[in-house]
Amino acid sequence: MLPADMVGGVSATRAANLEVSGEALSTFMKRVDTVLSELESSAGNPKRVGAQTINPASLNSGKHGAFPEADDLYAQYNAVHEKLTSLSRTLHLQIEAIGIAVQGAHRGFDNLEEEQRRRFHEIQMEIRRIGDAKGSKHSGDAKTGAM
Repeated sequence: MLPADMVGGVSATRAANLEVSGEALSTFMKRVDTVLSELESSAGNPKRVGAQTINPASLNSGKHGAFPEADDLYAQYNAVHEKLTSLSRTLHLQIEAIGIAVQGAHRGFDNLEEEQRRRFHEIQMEIRRIGDAKGSKHSGDAKTGAM
C-alpha cells in the first residue's frame, strides 16, 4: 500500500519541489536575456562570424606558379568558417527560443503575444532547416566518400 502522501506515484513533497515559481522563472529569463545580449555584442555574433572571411588571392598570389597547398588551406578555412557560422547562428536561435519558452512557462504559452508565438515557431523551423541541411551534407559526403 502507498503512503498517504503519495499521489500518482509521486509524493506531495516531491511534487511541490517540482513546481516552478514565477520568481525562479523570472530569474532564469533574465539570465537567458543577458546571455543573448552578450552573444549579440560579442565576436560570436552570427553576423560578425559570417563577416570574417578571407580572399583566396591572399593565400596564393599566383606570381610564383601554382601553390595547391594554399588552395587546400583556403578550402579548409571556408569549411571551418561555414561550420562556425552555422554553430553561432544555431546557438543564437536556441538562446532566443529558450527565452520565449521561459516566458511561456511563466505566463502560459497561450498568454504570450502573437509575435512571440510566431517568432518561436519561426525559430523552430529555421533550426530544423539548419539540421536538415547538415544532414543532407553528411549523407552527400557519405555517398562520395568525403569527410
